[in-house]
Amino acid sequence: MRPLRRGSSPGDHGPQVCTAQELKLVRDYLGAVQSQVEVTYGVKVPCRFGTMIEVVRACMRAENLAEVAEFFSFGTNDLTQATFSFSREDAENKFLPMYNERGILQDNPFEVLDVKGVGRLMALAVDWGRKSRPALKVGICGEHGGHPSSIRFCDSIGSTTCPALRRVCRSPGSRQPMLRSRGARSASIAPPE
Repeated sequence: MRPLRRGSSPGDHGPQVCTAQELKLVRDYLGAVQSQVEVTYGVKVPCRFGTMIEVVRACMRAENLAEVAEFFSFGTNDLTQATFSFSREDAENKFLPMYNERGILQDNPFEVLDVKGVGRLMALAVDWGRKSRPALKVGICGEHGGHPSSIRFCDSIGSTTCPALRRVCRSPGSRQPMLRSRGARSASIAPPE
């Protein structure tokens, strides 16, 4: 964590957190490290603190997490695995192709965000989180940020960022929905500003 503090990271976050108490412990620890780095290097390190939302319980407790976190960054790969209760490796290597072929699932939920399940959890978490912190910034961290329909959905729930590098590298045209709906200034990289 000390190397991260010496870098230019605009925000730190606690991954796989599902209680506000745990998030407070992580925040306090990082605050102590931040203070040590500032004293050691004689520089002020501005830093926002937030959390990755990667487990279902974190979505359901978003209102409490937002009392501690300044931003949420949805870890959509892990959240998809948790929501479907299957591992990506097992699903893609065993039964997911058959599910897609037979129309059980329309898309690979690890490539195209499942807005009816995972997306609904995300929308609830954003709504509940903003009850505690109206200015809560929300972003996405995961390869779903590379798909146009996933970007449109994230934009519709008030996500302020998607991983721009992933969008550009994987799908050059995928930036267009967000750029059209919000203007070029909004295409930023997580964590949210």
